[in-house]
Amino acid sequence: MSMKILVLPGDGIGPEIMAEAVKVLELANDKFDLGAELSYDDLGGAAYDRYGSPLADETLERARQADAILLGAVGGPKWDAIDPALRPERGLLKIRSQLELFGNLRPAILYPQLAEASTLKPEVVSGLDILIVRELTGGIYFGQPRERKVLESGERFAFDTLPYSESEVRRIAKVGFDSARVRGKKLCSVDKANVLASSQLWREVVEEVGKDYPDVELSHMYVDNAAMQLVRAPKQFDVVVTDNLFGDILSDQASMLTGSIGMLPSASLDANNKGMYEPCHGSAPDIAGKGIANPLATILSVSMMLRYSFNQVEAADAIEQAVSLVLDQKLRTGDIMSEGCQLVGTAQMGDAVAAALKNL
Repeated sequence: MSMKILVLPGDGIGPEIMAEAVKVLELANDKFDLGAELSYDDLGGAAYDRYGSPLADETLERARQADAILLGAVGGPKWDAIDPALRPERGLLKIRSQLELFGNLRPAILYPQLAEASTLKPEVVSGLDILIVRELTGGIYFGQPRERKVLESGERFAFDTLPYSESEVRRIAKVGFDSARVRGKKLCSVDKANVLASSQLWREVVEEVGKDYPDVELSHMYVDNAAMQLVRAPKQFDVVVTDNLFGDILSDQASMLTGSIGMLPSASLDANNKGMYEPCHGSAPDIAGKGIANPLATILSVSMMLRYSFNQVEAADAIEQAVSLVLDQKLRTGDIMSEGCQLVGTAQMGDAVAAALKNL
């Protein structure tokens, strides 16, 4: 089986956390004889500096030829003043769109060792295991028309468009139902159907798709209520399916239930499970170069890559077990630090996971 992996470290803390993820990946490659081949390129601000574009044509072609992509993070204030069409984030949106990576899976799992790191009471979040399925290539982030202008009165004005087609909703709904079917058989579809026409279509189509999944319990929730319920009683959720904007917000909110956004991996998949894997957090330019970023979300993204794109379940399980063992050792980066634990840096955390994996 071909395992050509394109590594895009990105900006800010991206290169630091990616170095640790690659360290773990290369060890898993040797330990489980995976036959992975790694190549490297740039995306985002680093690509703008190198190519004059946040996603160069040659990088996109390498991504098309790869079997999976491992991404760090993009963006930072260094590029705030450039043409908005060339900002680092536009490269990220373009690669998702061009590769048709429409299905974004964002698990929010609370490791029991981190119950005290959550801002909520342990009894509220203990045992938490939610999967947020986010539509990734449609909606307001890609909608046209969009415009910023100055009105005749001199007042600044802007608008964006939130479009969804029936087929776009149908395919992400199927991902949600398929995911729920192999988990707790509960799917909550989140929308704003009391206000938005796009959400009204969303709800109609999800209901139609649900008829093919009689074994999955379907519920609907407005996004404002869903945001409240995530902090009031998060364990009521199993799988949540929602649009691009709501999924972006709710998955970041869910990250704090797990102790830190630094613990959340993600997978962005096409119809054939070719995917791009990245941590849910951003480039954190304020701590870039300090060696204190948490690499665990990126390492866990490697596990998701091995599981979803390559069906290397044994290797994926081993990486997740290694992360759990390191948490048992009470090693913590600053974002998940709690009393009685040892503070470590980015490289130390990566070394610890690699050592635990080697000894399994």
